[in-house]
Amino acid sequence: MAFHSILFDREDSSTPVVAEPPFFGDLHLDQIASALIAGRDQYELAPFFYRPLHSVEAVRYRHQVLRDLEQEAVLDAVSVFAHAMERMRKHLALARTLHYARQRQRWFLAAVSAYCESVGSFVEQLSRLELRAPGFIALRDHLVSYAQSDAFAPLAAETRELESELARITYAIQIKGNHVKVDAYVGEPDMSEEVEQTFAKFRHAAVNDHRVRFREYPDMNHVEAQILELVAKLHADTFARLEAYWTRHRRYLDETIGRFDREVQFYLAYLQYIAPLKAAGLAFCHPRVSTSSKEIHARETFDLALATKLVDERATVVCNGFYLTDAERILVVSGPNNGGKTTFARMFGQLHYLASLGLPVPGRDARLFLADQIFTHFEREEDIETLRGKFEDELYRIHEILERATGDSVLIMNESFGSTTLRDALLVGTEVMSRIIALDALCVFVTFVDELASLSDSTVSMVSTVAADDPTVRTYKLMRKPADGLAYAAAIAAKHGLTYDALRRRIAR
Repeated sequence: MAFHSILFDREDSSTPVVAEPPFFGDLHLDQIASALIAGRDQYELAPFFYRPLHSVEAVRYRHQVLRDLEQEAVLDAVSVFAHAMERMRKHLALARTLHYARQRQRWFLAAVSAYCESVGSFVEQLSRLELRAPGFIALRDHLVSYAQSDAFAPLAAETRELESELARITYAIQIKGNHVKVDAYVGEPDMSEEVEQTFAKFRHAAVNDHRVRFREYPDMNHVEAQILELVAKLHADTFARLEAYWTRHRRYLDETIGRFDREVQFYLAYLQYIAPLKAAGLAFCHPRVSTSSKEIHARETFDLALATKLVDERATVVCNGFYLTDAERILVVSGPNNGGKTTFARMFGQLHYLASLGLPVPGRDARLFLADQIFTHFEREEDIETLRGKFEDELYRIHEILERATGDSVLIMNESFGSTTLRDALLVGTEVMSRIIALDALCVFVTFVDELASLSDSTVSMVSTVAADDPTVRTYKLMRKPADGLAYAAAIAAKHGLTYDALRRRIAR
């Protein structure tokens, strides 16, 4: 198997998706993506997080890579290689900013040296590791072949030789007034050592350091540049080889290695992101995915964006679960306000999208559907430019979604049609849900209209629960059970003495 990518199981000539998907904001995936790419601007990772996979084989390819990376030895080897390549790029970036040619050439040599060392070391480490992922095995084979090739082996040897040759250069500088003279070094004594030895007997305790510290900046000043030119004249052959080296090897970087260096950051960024959550005891798993079966489930799962915030604040993360079997397709979520319904809806969307990226998902165990598209219908502020009211805008947006959705889509409906009356919300909600049922699409439908939960055999009612001894306390746990919104209202009314009987007794007084 020839290696071409650590992210994709086969050559893909399609145009990469570069725009953020429209549902990212609703599902808080924009927060997750921003955290993942922070500090990694040089790798341009955003398009990878905007590009879901659509085949089980493509997802499995990434799972296999991640299972290898979850071995500490493999992760360490890849991380060391990535840091060495980062150092190489910093040297190259510095070389491009420098004014003097000879200094640019020397930093270029340092960049190539870092590259050669990192590739050589990486080949040795991968050769000792037990790799199972086809992607990593193919990468190792490519690196072994490349390390022995006419493109790399002579480059590495020439780089080491030229660095050693430059390191052996010595010279003497004589400064008299404004005149600087550079001569070959012929073994003159180091007078600084003699001066220190002479005055060492007068040192009795720590003293202030009055030495002048030179400014530290990468570029040379004109005096240093002229000295370097004089040194280059003394060692003309060596510096001529450095200039020729710089000219010949401008395209030294192997394209495949460069691509791996960028793509592997996709995995490293995500593993680094979820590490604190795993350390806090939260579970992640490699979900089983399917493009045919819509019998899905997840155990002990959670909203990844919210969990990140809560763990950072050392607060408790509440986990939930769900499942759909047989003809079940729609989770109708109801219950008291601020009870975790929207969080559950976001979690459902996040799970399916992260699964489509081939990444571990929150949860102890999960089986998910590989959707062709994800659609969200969340509340929006009125836009004066559209000249539409809130309810009209909701109808316009759901019409667009239903026009584009297929039976392989996932829909997240959150408090839709809450801006109208209960009667109209029931009427429109019934019509919309009937369309979704006809599509046979997977859906989470968060609503205050309890009647929608029992619309057909495709719908499953889930209710956000409250504490048994105090209905005003939310548990943020959701359970499969019949919708009972009125029961919550009655419990709260009883708690505050607002039931019909209680009010009659108070009025009678």
